[in-house]
Amino acid sequence: MTWAELHGALRGRGLIRADDALRAEAAVGAVAGIAYDSRAVTPGQVFVALKGEHADGTAFARDAIARGAAAIVSEQAAPAGVPVPWAIVEDARLALAVLAAAFYRDPSREMQVIGITGTNGKTTTAYLVAAIFDAARIRCGVLGTVGYRIGDEVRDATRTTPEAPDVHALLREMVEKQCGACAMEVSSHALSLRRVDGISFAAAIFTNLTRDHLDFHADMDDYFRAKRRLFEMLPRDAPSLVNLDDPRGAALVDAGGRPVTYAINRAADVTPGPLSFSLDGLSFDVRTPRGTLQVTSKLVGRPNVYNILAAVSAAAALDVPFDAIEAGLRSLEGVPGRFQVVSDAKDEVTVIVDYAHTDDALRNLLETARPLAPGRLITVFGCGGDRDRTKRPLMGAVAGRLSDLIVITSDNPRSEDPNRIIEEVRRGITPDTKRESTLLAIVDRKAAIGKAIELAKSGDVVLVAGKGHEKYQVIGTRTLPFDDVAVAREALARRRTKSGATK
Repeated sequence: MTWAELHGALRGRGLIRADDALRAEAAVGAVAGIAYDSRAVTPGQVFVALKGEHADGTAFARDAIARGAAAIVSEQAAPAGVPVPWAIVEDARLALAVLAAAFYRDPSREMQVIGITGTNGKTTTAYLVAAIFDAARIRCGVLGTVGYRIGDEVRDATRTTPEAPDVHALLREMVEKQCGACAMEVSSHALSLRRVDGISFAAAIFTNLTRDHLDFHADMDDYFRAKRRLFEMLPRDAPSLVNLDDPRGAALVDAGGRPVTYAINRAADVTPGPLSFSLDGLSFDVRTPRGTLQVTSKLVGRPNVYNILAAVSAAAALDVPFDAIEAGLRSLEGVPGRFQVVSDAKDEVTVIVDYAHTDDALRNLLETARPLAPGRLITVFGCGGDRDRTKRPLMGAVAGRLSDLIVITSDNPRSEDPNRIIEEVRRGITPDTKRESTLLAIVDRKAAIGKAIELAKSGDVVLVAGKGHEKYQVIGTRTLPFDDVAVAREALARRRTKSGATK
């Protein structure tokens, strides 16, 4: 694709404010790619200068040119003597999305892309959707927090929803590997920063909205407006799947697309039959506008009922056969770091690793585990540094109210003092929120997990919350290897050895 063709895509969307029109139209040669980081520019790429939180990418345009950039797109005018075409646009982020879609030949129009947004449940819902499509013999890619699945290959995720050129590149790879669908987690950051503009969504799912990311969004209304954008982007006939049990759900019904609602507690288009819960999984009927189907799943707990309803609603609305929906739900063994049981039959205690890192997610986790615990509920968790501080005491309050033993530790402290973070969490554990529980504070996360498992008695459930699938810990400027699952299994092995030695 040439610069003239890409320039035409920008002009067609009315994004061009000014440029060197002659050079823009006369430029010849194939463009090699779309770049947004000047340090990663390679010869022949178009560099789009984005405004960041701390700097304007236009300041790095000369560096991009020195690295071989074929053209520059910016919200700022070109400095004197620039030797390549320079287009001035109203919105560089939107321009980046338009260019990416054009360069990769609109891959989302060659497959069914199901966008999933909400605070909690996105990852599990994406895995469920993918399992259903796979069971229907429609190969389904996945883009989300745990990883990017392209055909049979799984890559580590750099972020929940990558930047527009990366998203479109991944979708094009999926198409080339015969994927007919993609389950995509769509974060509020991605929606605010226009990373998914230019994608043609076949359906959109809203899971829920609870307090999170208030270090980025001005308030909860701003956070919700970001989520709403996904539904406003939908084609008129594309189903919008909305959780009516969430207080914000009703406000999305008229946001865009063809609304299909789901709920447990309210009248909705998709609802479950009687529910029962155990560590072995879930089994219940689901009533849909197309009829009733039977759910059997290895997933555990009420939050996963909502995730299953969301996935069933989307699949049914997209006319996936019921037998494939049922088979897909049965086939999913679990999701990494989502209520992941890491103990086994040899252990007298149950240890569960979960990604819960907001007060609502932690509450859901504890309320799911409580009826499944014959003994005490022991909770190990922390809060990330350089992120929303307001949720720290709220998470402390939830843990204090619902746990029997609490071990507060580090999450990813980043540049903050982990002791200070722990103290802010502890402030939420007041006499009116505290059970007859014991509270420990252990900064070292490995030691904290080990201590919790050591203190557990037969029948206790130990919950290790906050990091889930992550394989690292960010301390200061260092990213260090760390895996809650591996650390918990090591502690369980020590416990088994010690128990055997004392008999």
